[in-house]
Amino acid sequence: MAKDKIAYVCSNCGQESSKWIGKCPSCGQWNTFKEIRISNDTGTQAARSAGTALRAQAQQKNRPMRLKEISSKDEPRIDTNDAELNRVLGGGLVPGSIVLLGGEPGIGKSTLTLQTVLRMQGRKILYVSGEESAHQLKMRSERIEHTESDDVMILCETSLESIFSHIKDVQPDIVIIDSIQTISTEDVDSSPGSVSQVRECASALLRFAKTSTIPVILIGHINKEGTLAGPKILEHIVDTVIQFEGDQHYMYRILRSIKNRFGSTSELGIYEMQQNGLRQVSNPSELLLTQDHEGLSGVAISSAIEGVRPFLVETQALVSSAAYGTPQRSATGFEQRRLNMLLAVLEKRVGFKLMQKDVFLNIAGGLRVTDLAMDLSVIAAVLSSNVDTPIEAGWCMAGEVGLSGEVRPVSRIEQRIAEAEKLGFSHIIIPRYNLQGVTSKKYKILLHPVRKVEEALRELFG
Repeated sequence: MAKDKIAYVCSNCGQESSKWIGKCPSCGQWNTFKEIRISNDTGTQAARSAGTALRAQAQQKNRPMRLKEISSKDEPRIDTNDAELNRVLGGGLVPGSIVLLGGEPGIGKSTLTLQTVLRMQGRKILYVSGEESAHQLKMRSERIEHTESDDVMILCETSLESIFSHIKDVQPDIVIIDSIQTISTEDVDSSPGSVSQVRECASALLRFAKTSTIPVILIGHINKEGTLAGPKILEHIVDTVIQFEGDQHYMYRILRSIKNRFGSTSELGIYEMQQNGLRQVSNPSELLLTQDHEGLSGVAISSAIEGVRPFLVETQALVSSAAYGTPQRSATGFEQRRLNMLLAVLEKRVGFKLMQKDVFLNIAGGLRVTDLAMDLSVIAAVLSSNVDTPIEAGWCMAGEVGLSGEVRPVSRIEQRIAEAEKLGFSHIIIPRYNLQGVTSKKYKILLHPVRKVEEALRELFG
């Protein structure tokens, strides 16, 4: 019997090496190379047992084709009966795709997956659990009040070979693996969750999904750095990576697409965690805006867009004198480096001295927003807290701030204005350049176009 080969793989980026290296030459991280065994046997037993006849038939039909001979029609997607999940996936599950759902422990990954498959009617689903028993899954389904589905089959198994054997017997339409870190194959001599086990199991499941056109959903864990546990190559193998995130102290959960071969990566799904499961939030603005911030300084409302969805979000800031000499800069839900840049603009271009002040910024509701149109509300909230003057009720804003203090235009301004008007706001500050092509007469909300940060602050504070 031929001896297995030894290779080393970077757990951060997937770079391979024939020997151990202290620093990865690809991503620059230290001590990330892990040892894996590569079997000389071409094709694992798990892959051979996963529908051998079906793969052999697919290999016979496989041949080089001219580009013009290939059909460009989209395959019908599988409706998950969840509008938020469908939006993030790009319209539903694609047949033969493999989806990786990641998130922190206890955030609600298994609850989201279980309540989604229990709502899908007319499709046979095999739910493979390596972490929970069948009794625990039954208790969870009773808690979320979905127990009447006859199409969901529960399998508590961690052996990949046994899973493929049951898949062949059940012939499901969708396969759920919860979680990929608990599954192991006999062809790799290491413990479940190791780099080599996760890599081999994911590769075997990928071959199965592509050859059988059965979509596979993998649930993965998040490590302490906030990235998906296991080798980085796991994210390269799958078609779609979606992350379930949110603060456990808040009721809101965000479903964000990180990678999607079949749709946009800028989509966002919002859920509210309740006693009986996750509820879809169709209008997040009403939940993200508190109603009792009138008369309080350091609060500004911004009209942001994530994906195709506009919503209004509350920006909170606290500015105080530095008690320990070195001023602190802290941001929750907003990029720290961008906050530092905006504070430098506020000091250099507007003239407010913040060098000896602590600045704390928070996006209300536990959201993490990446829209650049938040810049104007961040500066307004910081200045409001600095001078201890509240912003009048009914005002919101949207605009990107440049290094020279100019307010730069933002995309899809009409959607932002319409969302603010729908929620009862009477004034909105927008970049002056965005006023071109916008008919202000059709809006009841008053538009305040500005070109510089000073003009925006003059509108707010007089």
